[in-house]
Amino acid sequence: MNNQKLVIIDTGCANLASVRMAFERLGVAPQVSRKAADIEQADKLILPGVGTAVAAMKNLNERELVPLIRAAKQPLLGFCLGMQMLAEASEETMSADGRLIDCLGIVPGRIRLMEVGDLRLPHMGWNQIEHDETHPLLKGIPSGSYFYFVHSYALEVTEATIASCDYGQPFTAIVGRDNFFGAQFHPERSGAAGARLLQNFLEL
Repeated sequence: MNNQKLVIIDTGCANLASVRMAFERLGVAPQVSRKAADIEQADKLILPGVGTAVAAMKNLNERELVPLIRAAKQPLLGFCLGMQMLAEASEETMSADGRLIDCLGIVPGRIRLMEVGDLRLPHMGWNQIEHDETHPLLKGIPSGSYFYFVHSYALEVTEATIASCDYGQPFTAIVGRDNFFGAQFHPERSGAAGARLLQNFLEL
C-alpha cells in the first residue's frame, strides 16, 4: 500500500464508496473524514460531490469545511460537483429569483447551465477531452481520450482550464490553479484513463 495519507472530504453529498474503491485499486487506503485535523494533516485531498450546488454548499457550510478547503496547501482534486464547487459561483438557483449560489471561489469562472442545442441534457456518457499534453496531471493520457460524464451544468473555459470538452459548446473538463484541481467527469468510472489520472494525482 502507498503510505501517503489521502483524505476524502466527507461532503455529505457524494458516493464515497466508489471513490474510495478507485484509490484502493491503486494501492492507497483513503480515509473519509470531515475533521479539521485529518484534513489539515493529509498529504492529498479529494473533494467529491453529486447533486446540486445548493445542497453541496449548504453541507460544506454546515460542516464548517469551507475555510478548511480554501486554506488547503496540499494537492486537492474535486470530482464532478466537487470540481464545480471550486468555482466562483453557480447559476443553479435556490429560488425563482435567479440568485447565484456562492461557491468556494478558488478557481475563476461561473458554473452555467450547458447550452447544447438539440443535444440531450444531462450530458451523460463517454466524451473526449482535449489538452496540450503538458500538464503532469495528464501524463500518459493522450488528448482525445474518453472519460465518463454526468452533468447539466459546467464551468466555462477560463485561463485555469487544463483540458476542455465539447458538448454543444466547449466547457472545462479539468481545471487547475495552484494546488487545486478539478475534473468535471468521474475518474472513478472512467476505466484505464480515469485510473491513470488518479495515479498522476497521487504522484503530484
